[in-house]
Amino acid sequence: MGGGGGYSPRGFTISGSVVVGPCAVLPRTILQWNVGSWQDISFQSLALFRLLEPPVEVLVLGTGDRVERLHPAVLKQMRACGIAVEVQDTPNACATFNFLSTEGRLVAAGLIPPRGTYKEG
Repeated sequence: MGGGGGYSPRGFTISGSVVVGPCAVLPRTILQWNVGSWQDISFQSLALFRLLEPPVEVLVLGTGDRVERLHPAVLKQMRACGIAVEVQDTPNACATFNFLSTEGRLVAAGLIPPRGTYKEG
């Protein structure tokens, strides 16, 4: 995560800010994201990412330890709003978010902590 960060089963540390549990990483802020697990990812739980101004181009979703299949309708609805969605396991989602950010893309991330992984740096 940009500016030094890491994650553990409890949550995330991003640029010195600690977020316990799932988090929404937005272009200018980090918030707790009110989902219990990847099964809670729905068009409604992604509303926060659709309200951003300027709108994000890419939403990277980290679904925990593994890549989980989201309902195709959710992905289709987000595309209809002009947002491409990348679904990855959380470690890869963090790397993808960082890469897209350094490229200057308007990107946000919804991250669920992986259960068995710790990463600093």
